Amino acid sequence: MNAFTPSLATSAVFNHIEYDDHEDVVFVRDKKHGLFAIIAVHDTTLGPALGGCRIWPYATPEEALTDALRLSRGMTYKNAVADLPLGGGKAVIIADPKKDKTPELMQAFGRHVERLSGTYITAEDVGVSPDDMEQVAKETGHVRGTQATGLGDPSPYTALGVFCGIQAAAEHVFGSADLTGKSVSVQGLGHVGYDLAAQLHRAGAKLVVSDINEAAVARAVTELGATAIETANAHAADVDIFAPCALGAGLNAQTVPGIRARIIAGAANNQLKTPDDGVALRKRGVLYAPDYVINAGGVISIALAKPGGNDTEVRAKTEAIRATLGNIFRRSEQENSTPEAIADRLAHERLQAHK
Repeated sequence: MNAFTPSLATSAVFNHIEYDDHEDVVFVRDKKHGLFAIIAVHDTTLGPALGGCRIWPYATPEEALTDALRLSRGMTYKNAVADLPLGGGKAVIIADPKKDKTPELMQAFGRHVERLSGTYITAEDVGVSPDDMEQVAKETGHVRGTQATGLGDPSPYTALGVFCGIQAAAEHVFGSADLTGKSVSVQGLGHVGYDLAAQLHRAGAKLVVSDINEAAVARAVTELGATAIETANAHAADVDIFAPCALGAGLNAQTVPGIRARIIAGAANNQLKTPDDGVALRKRGVLYAPDYVINAGGVISIALAKPGGNDTEVRAKTEAIRATLGNIFRRSEQENSTPEAIADRLAHERLQAHK
């Protein structure tokens, strides 16, 4: 093995706590169109790295790098556990999606994706719309979630997978997948969160909702009979199920002690700030559905969708998330381990089988 000591310029990546032998970390700049971005390719053992593009006003480049490294690794595991022929990657654009996003910015990003020659395939994520992906597609064919490449917006399939995952968790904890009368705190009412809330409402659940977007909360109160709660208190609501559907790291040393739900199952990525937080949840008797397993519906739709609108195969594989999680929960008990550790093992088993 070659001895290698990172220089000052490279140590920010190679010594980063979230660096996990990533294959590529690309820093992107397009001065003309105001583009600052990071593209992280974690692992291509199973195929090209597929992962969404997130636009967020990160306070520092270091925060953006942390997100890109964590999210790309999560995509490797998500695609592996979902049994997709894809590796894991992620892109983050440092910008305010409400103020800075333009067609030209997205096209500039597309040109940089094209430079990677298919190693990384991009798609929609937080702060990015299907229309934005159409702009990216003008500059590269290495993009999914557009009308030309399949079913368009992947968020309905993400929401479907999370709903099926909640059913699996309810069956494991309560002995039945029937959600009638079960109370659920949905934190985050974006495309996925609101769709999930609507599905839960139709299934007979009682909703407590929160979001920084007051209009989304008001809509849920009116349309779904939900009760509003402050976003900062969503995790501590007196409910059966907590569904975090906003940003990551919400399960941490500060929030875990206040959780009253028996189940945590939501769409957010990287919900656990550290592995210790997952251990703490298990010690408290809280069942946690590993995020990259339960929220895989979107990537399944992107990977398997074909132009024409027939989503039969996509829906079937997305609904299979319920069985996958059921297996993870059972193994967790049998092996006296956390569900996320079992999910990691499943991912590693598939990756090793292809090396």
